[in-house]
Amino acid sequence: MLNKLLLITTLSVGAFAMHLGELNINERDLEIGAKFDLGQFNDTIEPNTMFLGAKFLNADQVNSDSNATIEPYSEVNFLIMNKIGDNGMKLGLGVKFNYTEDFSSLPLGIEFAYTIPAKELIPMTLNGSVYYAPQSLSFSEGKDFLEYRVSYDVEIIKNAAVTIGFRKINTTYKADKSSMINYNTSWFAGFKVSF
Repeated sequence: MLNKLLLITTLSVGAFAMHLGELNINERDLEIGAKFDLGQFNDTIEPNTMFLGAKFLNADQVNSDSNATIEPYSEVNFLIMNKIGDNGMKLGLGVKFNYTEDFSSLPLGIEFAYTIPAKELIPMTLNGSVYYAPQSLSFSEGKDFLEYRVSYDVEIIKNAAVTIGFRKINTTYKADKSSMINYNTSWFAGFKVSF
């Protein structure tokens, strides 16, 4: 199943004008993501400002505090991001729909990206995001959702970067699962490829 998903993702990269493809791994977890720049397909949208994406995380129970089996996490996301001045800072607002077998929510969030002013050396970017869904935006068995992540990207070659980051995903369930469950807390490393 996982091999088929990787093959479909790889073929999709070649078939579409994708803005960003991402692969993050650690000893136990695999995360695959893609973001499409909607400005490439529509003349009324400014390029590099509006994105539609998807993400899949096959998390391991070792990086969770849950006693139950951890089900794979999937999401579809939408982000609007713009530059703030000329200092290399970008700020964005986003929404996503996430899903596991017994949890789903519609968190709202904020993202930032700061390009470190050292372009003559190696382009580097610091990224971060926080997404939260209260009970009113949580469905199925979900009560609320909180995710935050930071990453540091180094563009080794043009349009290809190595990334190192940290993510924390917390889910709170209704009924007898009233306490917050750490779905995944882990460091990761990977690649980001722009098209």
